[in-house]
Amino acid sequence: MVKLSKSSPCGGRVECRSLLREERGAATAEFTMVATLLVLLTLAVIQLMTFVHVRNTLIDAASSGARFGALHDRTAEDGVERTRSLIASSIAGDHAGDVTYTYVDEEEGRTLRITVRAGVPLMGIGPGLGMLEVQGRAYAFD
Repeated sequence: MVKLSKSSPCGGRVECRSLLREERGAATAEFTMVATLLVLLTLAVIQLMTFVHVRNTLIDAASSGARFGALHDRTAEDGVERTRSLIASSIAGDHAGDVTYTYVDEEEGRTLRITVRAGVPLMGIGPGLGMLEVQGRAYAFD
């Protein structure tokens, strides 16, 4: 048990009651401020997770499309169509709009590069935070 001295701000009962009266309603204000911060933090984490998910899905679709288009009996257009279908079946058809391909000559050989440009979704509802560009590559053995 703590003894309160007469010199402490809550040394007497009358002073303690007045201090408690001044603190009345503070819990409501604290809860509002803390809850707002927690909601904003949660929304930021959800946005980050959505961005990473869309990015990883686009990279996987572009890489798979490039590998498919680099097969001996396939063309780059087949790879682009495969990329579009993978994106449409994984996240949304909106992200499959701008899919292009190029052939790049490198030291190791000819490379098929499929590029996907898509809008970064805002909270998973639609485009909102700018553009995201990803690439998938595969060696084209002719």
